[in-house]
Amino acid sequence: MTHGNAPLSIEGRRRLVQRCENRPIAHVAAEMGISRACASKWVNRYRRHGEVGLRDSPSAPKRQPTATPAEVIARIEAMRRGRKWSASRIAHELGTEGTRISTRSVTRHLDALGLNRRRFIDPNGESNREPRKIHARWPGHMVHVDVKKVGRIPDGGGHRVHGRGSAQAKAADRAKTRGAKGGYVYLHSAVDGHTRIAYTEELPDEKATTAIGFITRAKAWFAAHGITWIHRIVTDNGSCYRAHDFAHVLQGARHQRITPYTPRHNGKVERYNRILAEEFLYAREWISEHQRAEALSVWNVHYNYHRPHTAVGNRPPAAKARTAVTNVMASYI
Repeated sequence: MTHGNAPLSIEGRRRLVQRCENRPIAHVAAEMGISRACASKWVNRYRRHGEVGLRDSPSAPKRQPTATPAEVIARIEAMRRGRKWSASRIAHELGTEGTRISTRSVTRHLDALGLNRRRFIDPNGESNREPRKIHARWPGHMVHVDVKKVGRIPDGGGHRVHGRGSAQAKAADRAKTRGAKGGYVYLHSAVDGHTRIAYTEELPDEKATTAIGFITRAKAWFAAHGITWIHRIVTDNGSCYRAHDFAHVLQGARHQRITPYTPRHNGKVERYNRILAEEFLYAREWISEHQRAEALSVWNVHYNYHRPHTAVGNRPPAAKARTAVTNVMASYI
């Protein structure tokens, strides 16, 4: 198949050959807007192979000594269809049979066979797996931590207030080019998986030192709400959580990193981030970053003490905490 900008289709190559029968190749090439080498290539192919030579030939090498043998690919397909084994299990079983092959190669062949998903094996398209829910058994059993990156609001409001292309938006863009503070802010959040109470701070970056400071303050905040011991802290695989010093601040708590590219394993804080975006970040128009940062602590109180949560029986998350909830706590924490 020729690409979109190809000057010659199969019919164009045929016309090129016809014109070169009684005219110089260089003149025909210049006339058709191609190089003389390109024109000579198609003329020579036609002279050697006829009409077949005008077709595109595959670029794959004719001999591939390291290619996986066909019988091994057939064995991979049989194992996948018959046993529904994963790529790593198939690679292991082939290794026990004397055939050395990497898991990545098995995955590549399953993809080419159209068997890379479990639902592709079942005749009804079922996934053959039941999703398992992640349950926190007590307060502090699992605390989910994540960072949400949001754009910084310029003083006077951004394009959501004044519209794109407005004078205010253009002034904000000019200020950024002159070195004004722009970019992003980072909302670090920690959510207790049992009670769903959440603690959020707006911080300038997502470096390891910032994440360590946030975890220290979050643990103190949870302790004030009766969660004095955190058994497990669940995070994604961000660089700030992979830092060596991050493990020291956990003080005995188990650090569990989710499977890469599987955010549902940290779903409680991901759902909280969605609530944060829908009910706070984009629920109204802000005129400065300072105004939104000041309102964040107020919204945190609303979320923990007033907003009903379906996972807590349509009660506020703090109602499930060990400490009693009072109007004084709800108003002044």
